[in-house]
Amino acid sequence: MGIFTNSFSFVMGIGCGIFVAQNYNVPNMKKLLKEWSSEAKHVEESYRKPKKDDK
Repeated sequence: MGIFTNSFSFVMGIGCGIFVAQNYNVPNMKKLLKEWSSEAKHVEESYRKPKKDDK
């Protein structure tokens, strides 16, 4: 009985996801995550402590 319940939930989730993606303006997650990653990298580099020179 458990496999049917899990399968039904999975199929319903896929169906709802497809419906939402077709009928609403859903952002491109790959592009969004890439932009956030580059912004986080920029913030990290600008607030990083300077490296010590061991001479």
